[in-house]
Amino acid sequence: MAKLLHFFGTIFILISFVVFPIIGKKEEYAFEKSINRESVSLKREKLSHFKFYFHDILSGTKPTSIMIVPPPKNTAKTGFGIVNMIDNALTLEPKLSSKIIGRAQGFYGSSSLSELSLLMIMNFNFIEGKYNGSSLAVLGRNSIVETVREMPVIGGSGLFRFARGYVQAKTISLNVKTKDAIVQYDVYVLHY
Repeated sequence: MAKLLHFFGTIFILISFVVFPIIGKKEEYAFEKSINRESVSLKREKLSHFKFYFHDILSGTKPTSIMIVPPPKNTAKTGFGIVNMIDNALTLEPKLSSKIIGRAQGFYGSSSLSELSLLMIMNFNFIEGKYNGSSLAVLGRNSIVETVREMPVIGGSGLFRFARGYVQAKTISLNVKTKDAIVQYDVYVLHY
């Protein structure tokens, strides 16, 4: 009987060295792992061009661009430090009465002491057609005195996941009194 107990005791000890570390082992935490492209529905990448008009309205009873940070005292003539929050209509034609296909939502701020230049941080949120519910993110410098300005597309959502590209902005009209502006945007974006 003693030999049998010794035998089972030895077996139990050997098994416990193998089984208990496995049972008690915690899964290692990893914040990154490789995945295949198909698991996130990545198909063939394509280049698309979008053209629309951005309506920056600061005047009237329903402005779509409002100052959230006024200029500091003793500011430069450029308005350095001013920040505006926007929810601007994106239309198919230059007239605000034309079809609205999305909204530009975000903010811009005067970012230069020596020239009229803005830092633009905004999403183009589309509300029509195939791209309804998708958005493109733009972040860049907009030197508004230049005829055509270029800013990068840094990403997107929905059908624009993994998007990258650039936009070209061209002012179509500017009311110097009200500062209301219509800007044509040509967007060139690589997406899946």
